[in-house]
Amino acid sequence: MKLFRCGVCGYVHDGDEAPDKCPKCGAPKDKFTVIDDSESELIKRSRFTNDLHCKLITLMGEVIELAEAGLEDALDPPCVALFKYAKEQAWIIRQASRAEIRGHMNKGKWG
Repeated sequence: MKLFRCGVCGYVHDGDEAPDKCPKCGAPKDKFTVIDDSESELIKRSRFTNDLHCKLITLMGEVIELAEAGLEDALDPPCVALFKYAKEQAWIIRQASRAEIRGHMNKGKWG
């Protein structure tokens, strides 16, 4: 399977040949170029890593919700401290993963 890039909008297509028209912008097949092997490998690896970041962002959102429930319950000071710490750290990890994805997109590590 090869990767093809639309020369008009940058859409990346996976397949044995370019699509008849770009699903994003409607450009014709002749506007697509084959992405070379090294860039294709980078795109494939980046897709995997970006998927991991998306899952991590979702999980950190769940940690934040759990921590908020623990803070609301406020059983005792050590629990409150731990839930507060968990919420703060989950927020940091979530924001860091978002920034990492943004960096990947700016470097073309997306597709």
